[in-house]
Amino acid sequence: MKQEGEMFVVSCRPPMAGVSPVSASSQSQPPFPTPSPFSFSVASTRLSTRPPIYHSNLILRFLALVFSFISALSLAASSSKKNSPRPSSFADHSELLYCFVTSVLVFVYSAFQLFKGIYDVAQRGILISDKFSDYMSFILDQVAGYLLISSSSVAILAIQQIDKTESILKAVIISTTVSFVAFLVIVICTLFSGYKLCKRISW
Repeated sequence: MKQEGEMFVVSCRPPMAGVSPVSASSQSQPPFPTPSPFSFSVASTRLSTRPPIYHSNLILRFLALVFSFISALSLAASSSKKNSPRPSSFADHSELLYCFVTSVLVFVYSAFQLFKGIYDVAQRGILISDKFSDYMSFILDQVAGYLLISSSSVAILAIQQIDKTESILKAVIISTTVSFVAFLVIVICTLFSGYKLCKRISW
């Protein structure tokens, strides 16, 4: 009886498997997917996934930044010349002071738009909501364009009043010309902003 009981106990034992339960459970689970090397290139290809209008807008913002900077710098540099026969400063003329302030404001605004555009394209982040950004850009672009064209018109009147012997005359002509070019760039930016806003409203 004792031997039969022992044989019964031995026969009730589960058969020994060739693998452990841990390895068996791991084999039942699907293997982890191997990360593709192309998944790490998503951040580098974000710029190419944006529509061409974003790239064109960045270029225009950069041009507006450069032209407004040159316009303000030409007036500021001419005021530092003290060895001319008749030294003068743009601060002596209210029209030129208005042109200088306008160029500085457009420079700051263009720098902000350029920073925002680069941040949105590179990081896919929302520095400002798209809806608010479209309205803000459309309105502020028109304000910047008005300031530039009005400052160019005022500068033309100042050129007619400035004596030809004054050293600031050449700088005013350069500043007015570049300011008008910046106005044309802002006009194109306004068209892009209006297109984006109309597209958003039509949705």
